[in-house]
Amino acid sequence: MAIDHARTPATPRGGRTETHQPWPELPWRDWGATLATLHRWTQIAGKVRLALAPPLNHFWHVVLYVSPRGLTTSPIPYGLRYFQIDFDFLDHRLLVGVSDGKVFQRSLQQESVARFYRELTDGLRQLDIAVRISPRPMEVADAIPFPSDEKHATYDPDHATAFWRGLVQADRVIKAFQTGFVGKASPVHFFWGGFDLATSRYSGRPAPRHPGGVMNCPDWVMEEAYCYEESATGWWPLNERFGPAFYAYTYPEPAGYRTAGVRPDEAFFDSELGEFILPYDAVRQAPDPDAAVLAFFQSTYTAGADLGGWDRRALEPAALPGRPPRGSWSR
Repeated sequence: MAIDHARTPATPRGGRTETHQPWPELPWRDWGATLATLHRWTQIAGKVRLALAPPLNHFWHVVLYVSPRGLTTSPIPYGLRYFQIDFDFLDHRLLVGVSDGKVFQRSLQQESVARFYRELTDGLRQLDIAVRISPRPMEVADAIPFPSDEKHATYDPDHATAFWRGLVQADRVIKAFQTGFVGKASPVHFFWGGFDLATSRYSGRPAPRHPGGVMNCPDWVMEEAYCYEESATGWWPLNERFGPAFYAYTYPEPAGYRTAGVRPDEAFFDSELGEFILPYDAVRQAPDPDAAVLAFFQSTYTAGADLGGWDRRALEPAALPGRPPRGSWSR
């Protein structure tokens, strides 16, 4: 019998079928300890990719990606083999799969960063993968080295799953937004340093040197990351004032950007962060959450591009997909 996958709901471990709201309420007032631990666990996996993957501009080679079950490094080359590290936030497993058929897996559970670091390092060694990473976390205030971090040791499975469900919605809508651009643009990816899902559009012009100053991050990293003018959008789950939120900024920030009119009405410019913010809670309560996020992204991009003098005619398609082939576009 053929299975209609579009009509068959996912069945989590234990065989219990569940349905979920597309934009669920997220327990952001309570999930801080779990996310602080996950922040460091994902940095360990990300630094493995950083150590082994061929470099790409703007550090695109170090990022993680949202997967159907959690987060993934995507394939990492190691000699003539590939391997991949996956966080499964449904069955709560860490999986390392190698192209030669070898596998290392273990539970994601209540344990310290130090233990997770040792277990992953030992697991890679069992797979004949030798890698050395910088043991100090980046872009966090309490940058305790991974091998000695017993402070961050919280893993609530429900909070981890909720975090992933937020990522899934953000990833889906951000990718939809990126169809409206034909200039240079980044993939939609998860930066483990800032612990945010992000994408950027570029004007094609060099940008002023970034001033740096990001905590526990070398200035040259930011200088490379921001070497071209960009309009960035993303989703960040960690703010304690307004919870998870979509954000947008333009670098360098053009005059008049902070007071530009953006949509929807719930969006605002946060001077502390230097970014426009649209809280996730406002989105999920909107009549059409997808439309609210897309309006936020489009209006903040338009404000930055127009005020910054970008050549939007060259950077944007004449029609959104499915559009006709380029040769038949009308200008």
